[in-house]
Amino acid sequence: MLYSYFVYIVTNTYRTTLYIGVTNNIQRRISQHYFDSQNGGKSFTGKYNCHYLVYYEGFESPKDAIAREKELKKWRREKKNKLITSFNPKWESLNNQVI
Repeated sequence: MLYSYFVYIVTNTYRTTLYIGVTNNIQRRISQHYFDSQNGGKSFTGKYNCHYLVYYEGFESPKDAIAREKELKKWRREKKNKLITSFNPKWESLNNQVI
């Protein structure tokens, strides 16, 4: 099934900071996060160098994707870590899988 919308989580090199976002073009969005981090962007991901994709979910509807993003943002860090680990046990960068 092809999805049009994605909720994703990116992190930094040391896996200490998480950023949760929603997009309709995950490849472009990861590239934007990378560009911001390499060029001293003032965005959250640029400031904390979050450009390693470690988790994503696909959705057909933007409404569902936004609802899931809001849900995940309310979670405590421990619960987010468990979600990522269940999807990506070694927390490897998934950037090449989507780009």
